[in-house]
Amino acid sequence: MRQSLARELHDLLERGRDRQLRLAVTGLSRSGKTAFLTSLVNQLRHAGLEARLDLLPAAREGRLLGARRVNQQDLGVPRFPYDQAMAALDATPPHWPEPTRGISELRLTIRYRPARRGWLGGEARQLNLDLFDYPGEWLLDLPLLEHDYPSWSLAQRPTRGHARSALFAAWHTAAARLDPAAEADEAQLAEIAELYSEALRAAREAGFADLQPGRFLLPGELAGAPVLQFFPLPGIEQADPGELAKLPPESNYATLARRFRHYQQHIVRPFYRDHFRRFDRQIVLVDLLGALNAGPERFEDLSRALANLMQSFDYGKRSLLSRLFAPRIDRLAFAATKADHVTPEQHPRLVTLLETLLAEPLKDLRFADVPVRALSLASIRATESREVSHRGRRTPALRGTGLDGAALLLFPGEVPDRLPDAGFWTRQGFDFPAFRPAPREGGALPHIRMDAALDWLIGDKLQ
Repeated sequence: MRQSLARELHDLLERGRDRQLRLAVTGLSRSGKTAFLTSLVNQLRHAGLEARLDLLPAAREGRLLGARRVNQQDLGVPRFPYDQAMAALDATPPHWPEPTRGISELRLTIRYRPARRGWLGGEARQLNLDLFDYPGEWLLDLPLLEHDYPSWSLAQRPTRGHARSALFAAWHTAAARLDPAAEADEAQLAEIAELYSEALRAAREAGFADLQPGRFLLPGELAGAPVLQFFPLPGIEQADPGELAKLPPESNYATLARRFRHYQQHIVRPFYRDHFRRFDRQIVLVDLLGALNAGPERFEDLSRALANLMQSFDYGKRSLLSRLFAPRIDRLAFAATKADHVTPEQHPRLVTLLETLLAEPLKDLRFADVPVRALSLASIRATESREVSHRGRRTPALRGTGLDGAALLLFPGEVPDRLPDAGFWTRQGFDFPAFRPAPREGGALPHIRMDAALDWLIGDKLQ
């Protein structure tokens, strides 16, 4: 207890002196969070040596001395598996690190010289950067806090498109036969809940993003627990709310509603309270290319998932007192990932499309006077830009290695610079293939605009 109190007091002092920063790396499943964190640590570790960080002034001016991993403050959270990720990238053949399966944390101590020589005479300073990673699936649960069981059931109606509805057909048939007023049968509820979980997993594999509850996809130690044995109730919009409230505690409806509330209060709320409300800065990673590849229904699903997620965060500027005792995110970045999967002239289109997709959340952020920036990046560049001759014309292309080991030289397609309409999908074809990481010989990982992301997220703290 005494050690915990001392650690909290130390953190308060460091935050008051502006020497501690908590950065959340946020993104839905397959957005590239693990690759981003691995690259971020690698770039800062190699600062001043092999790392190319020209867009980060502290590095460009030779003031960034480097970084090292140190013991994190929360000993109850697993450490981000940086060494394992680097081992995957250095394997023969190289492969992408395993995605996040739970919460992880890593602390870096960054040493730098201030830009202006003040009373310290240019002595080196240090910034403690705490990095947090969470499964994208769990993030999807944050919007659940805005619902009760009936409103959540209504929001999950399988009316969002033919492909998604087909995946949930078996569950919907079984759940629609359930009598809300009948006495709950534990085995029956578990069976229907498993059908719902199977549909969620199938939807994730099919490229859908707006999937709740997220713990059904990565249950961890909760696998098989009754708290994960609930599901939306079809037809609830036709029921009288007053009559539902009168149903006995042992009824199907009351049992499902009770499990939903328990999930909210004991799984989702502590996750939000203990972690997300502690962050100072945030970067939201978005796999736009994957959604474009998957088609209009998946693209609209991604848009809906991001809009719901953004409503769950607490944004706004802070005074010193609020920084110490009630931190809120005061700087934000949105990043379209895997920019190396399209040719360089398409990168501005990626940013424009991202800004258009997030138009409403961006308006709210500007109203709250929160500094925000959108950019495209490749945390770990897997391709090289090339040009090929075709009918006397020079055409941009990418060269890389596919996941199956095949050598690829291709033009993947054009990124739309606006939200695609119905006709767009029939006119335009996409082929944004997945690439294997390129072999490397030590040193810093190759990237695209990781230095721009670092400048926006921590550059002001390195002045």
